[in-house]
Formats: sequence, C-alpha cells, structure tokens
Amino acid sequence: MRTRLLPLLIVLMAAILLALGVPLATSLAAAQQQKVIVDRIDDTARFASLAQFVADCPDGSRSPTEQRGETLREELGTYHELYEINVGVFYRGECVMANAPLNWYLPEKGEVRDAFNEALQSRRSHDPEQVWPWQRDRLVVASPVIRDGDVVAVVVTDSPTGPMRSRILRGWLVIGAGEIAAMLLALGAALRLTGWVLRPVRILDATTHDIATGRLKSRVAVAGGPPELRRLARSFNEMADNVEDVLEQQRAFVADASHQLRNPLSALLLRIELLALELPEGNEEIASVRTEGKRLAQVLDDLLDLALAEHAEAHLRLTDIGELTAERVASWSPMADDKGVRLVGTCPATTAWADPVALSSALDAVIDNALKFTPGGESVEVTVASNGEVSTIVVTDRGPGLSDEELTRVGDRFWRSAGHQNIRGSGLGLSISRALLSAGGGSIAYAHHEPHGLTVTVAVPRTMPGS
Repeated sequence: MRTRLLPLLIVLMAAILLALGVPLATSLAAAQQQKVIVDRIDDTARFASLAQFVADCPDGSRSPTEQRGETLREELGTYHELYEINVGVFYRGECVMANAPLNWYLPEKGEVRDAFNEALQSRRSHDPEQVWPWQRDRLVVASPVIRDGDVVAVVVTDSPTGPMRSRILRGWLVIGAGEIAAMLLALGAALRLTGWVLRPVRILDATTHDIATGRLKSRVAVAGGPPELRRLARSFNEMADNVEDVLEQQRAFVADASHQLRNPLSALLLRIELLALELPEGNEEIASVRTEGKRLAQVLDDLLDLALAEHAEAHLRLTDIGELTAERVASWSPMADDKGVRLVGTCPATTAWADPVALSSALDAVIDNALKFTPGGESVEVTVASNGEVSTIVVTDRGPGLSDEELTRVGDRFWRSAGHQNIRGSGLGLSISRALLSAGGGSIAYAHHEPHGLTVTVAVPRTMPGS
C-alpha cells in the first residue's frame, strides 16, 4: 500500500511546487527585465534633456552650439565605456547628433529601427518581449527629444542582455534549489506521514495472518496512527476475542462430549459382549453391533484427538526431518509387510522448524491412509526434499486415487469418498493432520498420481515462523 500511496503524494507535492515555482520564476525574470528597462528609460530621458539644447543638423536654420554638443558626446562616450551599451542621438532626418561608439548608426531595419520610428511619434518604446536566459542578446529602448512640442531627435540605447540573463539564471537556480529542498522536505514528511498512517495497517495485516494460520492469541497493539485506525484495531481485538471464545467453547464441547460418551459407550460394549455369550456362535447381528460399537468408539477417540490438536500450541524446534521420517517409515514397515505392500523411504538429512510430536502424528495419519488404500503388490513411496524456504515430505501411493471433485474435499471432517465407505476409518485422520501441521506453520496438499493413486505433500518451514 505504501508503494501506491507514496507516489501519489509525491506527484501531488511536485505539482504544487511547480504551480508555485513557475510563476515565481516568471515574475523574477519580468522584475529583472523591468528594472533594466526603467534604468534605460531614465538614461535616455537624461540624454534627451541634454540633446534639447543642441542645435539642429548643419543644414537647419539654427546655429550649432558646439559646447553643448561636445558635452553630449562626452556623456555618451563615457556611458558606452562604463556599461558597453550602444547609444546614439539621431535627428529626424536620421543624421547623427552624437553616438557611441562612433561607428554605430541607425540600421535599415530591425528592432532599433522600429524603436526609432515609434519614438518619432512622441512615444517611448513599449515594453519589449520578455527576455529569457536562452534567447535575445539585445534590448532596445528609445526616447524622443522634444523641443517646443515637436520631436526633433530620438535617443536610442541598444543594451546587451547578458548580465540581465545571468541574474535571471542565478535567480532561477536559487528558486530551483529551494524547490528541491522543499521537495526533499516534503518527501521526508510524506515518508513519515505514510509510515504513521500505514503502520497500524501493517500490524493489523500481520496479526490477521497470524490468526488465519492458527495463532489465535495474536492481538493488535493499539498505539499510534489516526484515530480511525486505532478504533479499528480495538474493534479487531474485540472480534478476535469473541472468535477465540466461540472456538474455545466449540472445542471444549467436542472434547467434553467425546470424553463423556466414552464411559457409557464402554459400558454398552461390555454389555454387548455379555449378551453375545448368551447367543449362538457366529450370530451376524451381534457381530454387526460389535463393529458399529467399535467404529463409534474410534470416532469418539478421533474427535477428542482433533479437539486437542486444534487447541494445543505447537512446540517448534529445529528438527531433522529426514531422520524423523525414516523413523516413521520403519515403524510402519511391519504393517506394510503384513499387507504385502512395499513401503520405500528416501529420507536425506534436512532440517526444518517443526513440532516433532505433531509432525510424527501427522505422518502416521498420512502413511496409514496410504497403506490402507494401496492394494497388495504395489508400493508406497515416502520422499523427503527441501529448498530454501520449506522442507517437504511427499507420500505417494498406488491406490485408486480420487476424482478432481473429491480432491477439493479431502481433509474435510468426517468426509470419505463414496468408493471407500467399506474401508475402516472415521474420516478425521487427515483433518487431524492438517490441524497439527497448521499449528506449526506447516501445510498439507493433495494431488493426483499417474497412472493412479494419490500424492500427499507435507510441507514445514525451514525458518522460524513469525521471524
């Protein structure tokens, strides 16, 4: 969830910073240009005030005032030397009153010519287009020289924009650095925020997984996070407590019922045996009653075992799965020999975390089931293997197997295949195995074996569950 929430926050914060940064950068560039334009307007206005008292062109009707013209030329020259700005005062007829440098004249066309023509109409230059750091290396400003209400000349400045563009670029770098710093700060805040919000969710998810895998005592620590999630954690704990109480009551009922029924059933079986002494030898009815009584006693024993298996906590330790499996194969070999079934074990040494008693009981149920359904002359194979995550014990028989639909139900309580109803059993053995394995983080799975038979895979973790 964090990997989905964090990019969303980052994109949102980046959009906000861009929405603030772009106008700020544009405003900075406009302010820098406006400052330069105002300076140039002030300069041209000063030069225009000096040029008002300089005579017209030599072919005009007025006498030249050489001293004032010389002062104007000196001012323009000094100005050009200090700022490297081309400046000139041009009469309406385009002849030069003064210029600096001396070889700078009005061009035939271009921005300087347009500014000159606009100033002849008694208007200062309008604001030029915005200068960006990557474009336009000149900035032109023109002001009219007015004498007696008429425009007699025009002052034109042609400024290099390099210093202004450098200042804009430096300002942008400062803004960019600020944006990056703000983004990093926002990223740190987003990490803390998502961690604060999602930490209760992660704890809730882990606790849910623990309860789903049989660790019913797990609870959510109600601390930190938004109020809604803290309230959810408290509600979850209450629900888990209620579920545990219900399951405990159910287990207690099954255990108590099976235990309480054992004594009356034992007494009933004893009376049946006494009654059998009064009947002729080989009476079919009494034999049937004996069989049903023993089957009921086996069901009660299995129910008690199942209740204990679901209630008991696993005592996990690092166990040699190969050695344990070899012991169980050796224990079941005499029964396999009596039935004429070959029980073959391939049990290399491998370790995993398991409750040895629970795993032994589960293997007994699986191997017993395999021998029960495998006809004489066939074989049952038990193979131990492992990878980086789990160790597996695969039990393969050559029995009739199960259909696809039956595979989905195998392991359910009291379920037995319709074709196996005449074989002894209560239908609880594999359910007990699953309960014993689940308590320790293990699992049991069923699959077809070709050409016929069933493959049962018992898996136990190689790392400590919950670590």
